[in-house]
Amino acid sequence: MKLTHAPLRVSIGAFILNSGLSKRGLEGEAAQAVHGMAVGAVPQLEQLGPDRFAKVLSRGEIALGAALLVPFVPSLLVGAALTAFGAGLVQLYLKTPGMREPNSLKPTQAGTGLAKDVWLVGAGITLMLDALTHRRRAL
Repeated sequence: MKLTHAPLRVSIGAFILNSGLSKRGLEGEAAQAVHGMAVGAVPQLEQLGPDRFAKVLSRGEIALGAALLVPFVPSLLVGAALTAFGAGLVQLYLKTPGMREPNSLKPTQAGTGLAKDVWLVGAGITLMLDALTHRRRAL
């Protein structure tokens, strides 16, 4: 990991790791709520039950957060994972009713929490581009 990637990776990694750890015991109504929102954006997730989905989501966030924090995981790899994770959250924002003002990308008050996740996509792409251009200069 380049030293210049450390602030980005540590801040985002700690945030995502904490989010995953807080979802470890998600069950019942809380798991159903998270699952229901996800199914609205990605209908295929209906195949996973709410409790199973919550466990998979928790483990995925823990793995991504840890990968961002560990310096020997290449920035290209964690950037790609972060971009995919962020894109999923942006899809959730775009497809969940009530998150955007009518006929607009502008978030409603309820949608601001999800709309801000676009920064995860930007950070992931930045890590990937920097890794790719750094590699090209080294050759």
